[in-house]
Amino acid sequence: MAKKSVKLYSTQSCPFCRMEKAWLESEKIEHEVVYVDLNRDEAIKMVQKTGQMGVPVTQIGFEDGHEEFVIGFDRPRLEYFLKN
Repeated sequence: MAKKSVKLYSTQSCPFCRMEKAWLESEKIEHEVVYVDLNRDEAIKMVQKTGQMGVPVTQIGFEDGHEEFVIGFDRPRLEYFLKN
C-alpha cells in the first residue's frame, strides 16, 4: 500500500515529537508538522480522529484513502508503515 502523506501532530515543547521529527528527516520521509499548541482547529481534528490528547500522533494517509494513526514515537510501527 503506497503512502500518500505523513502528518506529525506535535507541540513546540514535546521532546518525543522532536525525536520523531529528527527520525523522519534522517530517513528522508516527507512529512508535515502540525503544532497543535498553535493551531486549535488541528488539535480538535486530532482528538476527534484518535481520541488522543497527547502528542506525538502521526497520521499516515494512503493512496486508497485509508488512514493509519501511530500514537507516540513508536518507531517499529512507524517503520512498518513508512519503510515497507
